[in-house]
Amino acid sequence: MKLLIQRAKQGRVTVDGNIVGSIGTGLVVLVGFGQHDDESLPAKKIWQTLLSKMLELRIFPDKAGKMNLSLPEFGGQILLVPQFTLYADVRRGRRPSFTNACPPPVALALFERFVHDVRSAMPGPQDVQCGCFGAEMDVSLTNWGPVTIALTDSDFEKS
Repeated sequence: MKLLIQRAKQGRVTVDGNIVGSIGTGLVVLVGFGQHDDESLPAKKIWQTLLSKMLELRIFPDKAGKMNLSLPEFGGQILLVPQFTLYADVRRGRRPSFTNACPPPVALALFERFVHDVRSAMPGPQDVQCGCFGAEMDVSLTNWGPVTIALTDSDFEKS
């Protein structure tokens, strides 16, 4: 599992000219699952570790302007975007291989569960928006800072 977290002043996902998810200030998070991820992933400790870390990162400013607040403390929103290309293998040739990505039916179930679990952890359901799995999406955001942080399951395997 990989998360690419971007602090944003705004974010939006459009599919076929229609806005399917839109947030104000908060996080735009690209969410990817790898070939080693399966239906049992949500029951594993790493699932909750990454979800909690994403929501609890103190990357929003407090009244003094210091990065001291988490997303819920700041009162921001989150836009989750399914992104299998986080597992691109570019070691050989010029065309990326995506064989390291999770098979689509499993990845869809994992993404839907991740959205559900994030909604359960946030103060209000309107605080969580998402892109469309399997669709060609136009993703736009105003990266604030910029602050961009990658979290992967391998970051926490030995901790």
